[in-house]
This record gives sequence, structure tokens and C-alpha cells, in this order.
Amino acid sequence: MARALTSRNLLEKKTGQPVKVSNAVLSKVLGAAVAKKCWLIYGIEKNGKTALALEIAKALAPNITVDYISAEEGTEASFQQACLRAGINKATKIKWSEYLPLADLVEKYKKPKSSKVIIIDNCTIYSDEFKDLKLLDLLDALKNKLVIFLAHEERKEPFPAVARMIKKLSTVYFHVQGLKVDTVSRFEGGGGSFLINKEKAELYWGEEDLETI
Repeated sequence: MARALTSRNLLEKKTGQPVKVSNAVLSKVLGAAVAKKCWLIYGIEKNGKTALALEIAKALAPNITVDYISAEEGTEASFQQACLRAGINKATKIKWSEYLPLADLVEKYKKPKSSKVIIIDNCTIYSDEFKDLKLLDLLDALKNKLVIFLAHEERKEPFPAVARMIKKLSTVYFHVQGLKVDTVSRFEGGGGSFLINKEKAELYWGEEDLETI
């Protein structure tokens, strides 16, 4: 059991430096976010979740090591095209993987020298495996990492059940609909809305006076 902290211990506790991103819009909505614990990106199918995840990966990569696990779509032509649309090129410093069993994933990334940010696309592929490996155990094993999960949406909430728990535990979450993103951040200065693609988003929403990443 963790020991109780005095107020002084609490306020002097080292919690990590705010994450640096190379995108001004993402920097604004993240606020003073730290690259630990978990974030969530969720929304209905084909509304921009992967596009946002790729933009976040690209914006983080110059300053911190990033691995992207494309468990649902794999790394074939459609995913390659999504990467190109996000401006990812051969020099972008991101490591890419297809599906990796959850237990193997934890074993790989709990090692100190492994990447600091792990993006898991997406929760549906791992829903059965989370029955054997609990979410809190995964986050505890990877407590010095940032795990960014993607999840589908059902009845306006993340799907499946583990994704709803991820939302509750996330320090930042992004709801994506029609290439528009609403962000909630627990960190100072964070939160807000933006567009992934202005032209396509306005076909869905009409004219929007929002910044585009």
C-alpha cells in the first residue's frame, strides 16, 4: 500500500515535464499535459479517429519516442495512405506495429528503454484480452509511459466497456465527430475544440470558426 503524503510531499512531488508537441493547436488543447497514464480518442467509425491519432503521433515524435500499434487496420495500403494524408514521411520518427497480444505488449513496453508513448488502435481488438489482464494492471505496469487508446463509440459513449473505464481514467480525452474534435483535459490551460480537416468538417457541420491542426 502506498504511503500517505503530507501536503508538502504532495505539492513537491515530481510529476514530469509537460509534453512538447510540434503543433500549436494541439499544444493549446493539451495545456500542461504530462506524458504519463492514459489518453483516449473516441468516436463513431470513419469520422477521423485514426487521422487525429496520426496527427498526435507526428506532433509528439520530434520530442519523445512514439510507437503506434495499428491493431485493427494493420499496416497495409489504406493505413499507409492515412499516414501520407497526415504528413508522415519516411523520416518521421515513429515505430509502427500491427496487432500485438496485450500480455506481450505489456512485457515489451514495461522495459525502461522502450518507447515512452504507445498508441493502441483500437480497444475493440483487445476487448476479450482485457478480461484476463485488467486495465489498472496494464496502467500500473506501464506507469512511466503514456498510453493513448482509440475506441469506437456507441450511444454517445466509448465502446466497449473497457473504453468507458479508460475515459474515466484519462487525463485527456478527445471526442471526434465529422472531423471535429472536442477535447477535455485535466491539466491547467487545456481543453477546447478544433478541426482535423476544415473543408471536410464543414461539409458535415457547416461553417465552423475553429482552428485546424
